[in-house]
Amino acid sequence: MINSENKLAALEALLFIHGETITISKAAKILNMDEKDFPALLEELEKGLSDEKRGLTVVYDGEKVQLATKKDFGSILGQFIREELSEDLTLASLETLSIISYLGPISRSRLEYLRGVNSFFTLRSLMLRGLIERYQDPKKHNTYLYKPSFDLLKHLGLNKITELPEFEKFKSVVRVFETPEANSSPNQ
Repeated sequence: MINSENKLAALEALLFIHGETITISKAAKILNMDEKDFPALLEELEKGLSDEKRGLTVVYDGEKVQLATKKDFGSILGQFIREELSEDLTLASLETLSIISYLGPISRSRLEYLRGVNSFFTLRSLMLRGLIERYQDPKKHNTYLYKPSFDLLKHLGLNKITELPEFEKFKSVVRVFETPEANSSPNQ
């Protein structure tokens, strides 16, 4: 439970798990606090992270905020990304890529619902590899949608995504799974 004593820790945890920019109004609402009190909390977090023993910082523009790595560690992070991109895709990456390929465009929340786990780092890895693309949802301006990239189609030797094996069959199975009728029991 969030109380006045642990709002700073709650903000740090929220920014970490969200992984992307979040509007200040949404963060304040989630933390159950008045939006006018948010800048002071954000300043306190920024001050705590400014210690040279910390690797993170806060980036904000007045309307949005995000937890980020300090620029001092750019070379380390660059090396990590190069090594990560030279490795084979993990099972989590393949699972995520399959879901996006068959169900895309798809929001991160729907993807995570289907997978049952946080997918931020997997999505980041797939975007860095150029296998998926992200764009703003035209219906919800604070949400992104993910879809397969043209590079993925080229790698797979496909002209269009519908050429994936059993594409329509898989989509129809998922549609049935996600309909309210399929999720309700006769006793409800």
